[in-house]
Amino acid sequence: MTATDNLVLFSGGAYAELRQLLASQIQVLSPSIDQIMDFIAKLRNVDGSEVDIEVALREALANAIVHGNGEDSRKHIWVTCRCTTDGEVSITVQDEGQGFESDTVPDPTTPENRLRYRDAGSI
Repeated sequence: MTATDNLVLFSGGAYAELRQLLASQIQVLSPSIDQIMDFIAKLRNVDGSEVDIEVALREALANAIVHGNGEDSRKHIWVTCRCTTDGEVSITVQDEGQGFESDTVPDPTTPENRLRYRDAGSI
């Protein structure tokens, strides 16, 4: 796992960014998530959403490893975590999978689909 972090200034304020390059292996999940959650904790006030962020991150990374990259250890996952000065968190996970057209997938956030779909990696 390689990681870099930066402080970036932009017209709306500033944000800190952590980037990770991960091998597509299940055993890298916990160390990567720990590093990202530590990064987030240093940059924002505790507001109770930390568990939700961690669960969403774990699901996104597991989805990228298992479904996106087919657990092929030769493939990689790129993770970017941004925290703004006002506490907003944005996490992007990119794998080497084929991808899909998001408009062809039913919206997993609608009430009728919430319990229907096991994987909601497009949320």
